[in-house]
Amino acid sequence: MTAASYFGPEDFSDTRYPDDLGDPGEYPYTRGIHRTMYRQKLWTMRQFSGFGSALETNERFKFLLKQGQTGLSVAFDLPILMVIDSDDPLAAGEVGRCGVAVDSLEDMEVLFDGIQLDQVSTSMTINAPAAVLLAMYIVVARKQGCCLSDLSGTLQNDILKEYIAQKEWIYPPEPSMRLIVDTIEYCTKHLPRYNTISISGYHIREAGSTASQELAFTLRDGIEYVEHCLRRGLSVDDFAPRLSFFFNSHNDFFEEIAKFRAARRIWARVMKERFQARSKRSWLCRFHTQTAGCSLTVQQPQNNVVRTALQALAAVLGGTNSLHTNSLDEAYALPTEEAVQIALRTQQIIAYESGVPDVVDPLGGSYYVEALTDRLETDALSYFEEIDRLGGMLAAIERGFPQKEIQEAAYTYQKAIEEEREVIVGVNRFRSEDTQPIETLQIRDSLQGEQEQQLCRLRSRRRKSRVDEALEALEGAARSNQNLMPYLIDAVTEYATLGELCGTLKQVFGVYVEPIT
Repeated sequence: MTAASYFGPEDFSDTRYPDDLGDPGEYPYTRGIHRTMYRQKLWTMRQFSGFGSALETNERFKFLLKQGQTGLSVAFDLPILMVIDSDDPLAAGEVGRCGVAVDSLEDMEVLFDGIQLDQVSTSMTINAPAAVLLAMYIVVARKQGCCLSDLSGTLQNDILKEYIAQKEWIYPPEPSMRLIVDTIEYCTKHLPRYNTISISGYHIREAGSTASQELAFTLRDGIEYVEHCLRRGLSVDDFAPRLSFFFNSHNDFFEEIAKFRAARRIWARVMKERFQARSKRSWLCRFHTQTAGCSLTVQQPQNNVVRTALQALAAVLGGTNSLHTNSLDEAYALPTEEAVQIALRTQQIIAYESGVPDVVDPLGGSYYVEALTDRLETDALSYFEEIDRLGGMLAAIERGFPQKEIQEAAYTYQKAIEEEREVIVGVNRFRSEDTQPIETLQIRDSLQGEQEQQLCRLRSRRRKSRVDEALEALEGAARSNQNLMPYLIDAVTEYATLGELCGTLKQVFGVYVEPIT
């Protein structure tokens, strides 16, 4: 937030219009990457979904598609994020709790049963084991008879933000970056419509960053990925058009709109000037947005509907390409069917009743919004300079620089809440003692046992010798400089489990231990 109470011509000069704004659909894309934006096509309505078994999540997918959702987004459970199978002792109590349990190709086949993958865009929120889940998705698509070139969607696949914020890594940074470049290289050749990575600021913001830090660290992560792809020998204009981003939409309405506009401008200039990309498609910052999970409150949960609506509106006014709206009950648990329907209807009301999509960048030219856009850009570029001085994002992470910046921002914000300098309605002001309990989604206690039995049956009927051969080939490839995607696909086809695949890679790559800084 800025201290000024109003803004005027001195805060933005019309002479800057061609260079700093431009018309919608024109460089530097501050006003949007499409000339007609939502007038021609609405943003993708992609509700993040996944819980319990693959069958239960498949049913939720079909419910959401029937309600008018236009893209799928898969949430995986904690054992998958930590690359262990459901029957691993460390998975006890976590199977299917925060996402769907997928141990092998068998689960992935059930997850997308009756959903033709060349007819729907699918996002998968997965990081350390992203290459394995992508391999499973590819094999399911092939079994459906889909042409890989027709598949569309996004793989989150952003390991740098794990080291910075979410802390769900497995391998050390260098082999992790190798896996990411392997997926980018493979998809560039075989899945030309699939977004190879979703560079995620969402989790950075959820960890307590400011809007400026979210913008800066996310885009600087993007720069790091581009640099590693170039070192592999890839041509920037071959892979850059399929890079995408994932941002948070928080409570400060105008600041969030400005953040999205600044992101497009910064990325366009980075790709054109820093990396000499020639294709206009390489300059485009395309991004998904999710409303702020950390803003949801257990107290007076109905207030979360209002928070989510305002955050979603900011994302739309900021020109998001895809949107997830959080449900009112997500401070308690994964959303119920009723709550997720309200969240989806929030997007649909903005889309079809508000009139907002009728005009591209309606706040463009606002003295306030343009001043905020400039300030966020300046803050982000200042962080770029510091990270470059440290030797890049990997070096900065190893020294704990972004982690420390986020930690200090989170502490400052929490103190402001405790001292009521930041008002959270229903939490530190306007409290209500008369709190009515709400219905929440319950995950069956029997699920873990069911997954364990399913894994036991799978291992007994698959061809063990073929699985062993595929895992041995994967290990050999990991010790060389070969692209690992074909080896992962071969092993997945033989129904090797996620834990077996990632365990094989652990033997080669090792496990990352965060240094004490």
